[in-house]
Amino acid sequence: MKKVEGFDLADKKETNAPLQKKESKPVEKKERKEPNFIQRYYRETAGELRKVNWPTRQEATNMTILVVIVLIIMTIFLGTVDGLAAMFVTWIIGL
Repeated sequence: MKKVEGFDLADKKETNAPLQKKESKPVEKKERKEPNFIQRYYRETAGELRKVNWPTRQEATNMTILVVIVLIIMTIFLGTVDGLAAMFVTWIIGL
């Protein structure tokens, strides 16, 4: 049995010609249609949503409570500033 560069030539006829590789045909690539705007938008959006680090239920609850507390504090602050400004304008115009 004669082996040439990893090829087993037991079933081949012995010739003095060197081993030749078969020439492969060029592979034809199918042209892919570019997806339309809606398909591309959906795929990109779904891909981005998979990357999101979603909060747990406890984290979402804690953040909601924090937002409500900040909202109450800012309401009190802005109401006070508005009331003082109204009194100041009334005092200036009243003179």
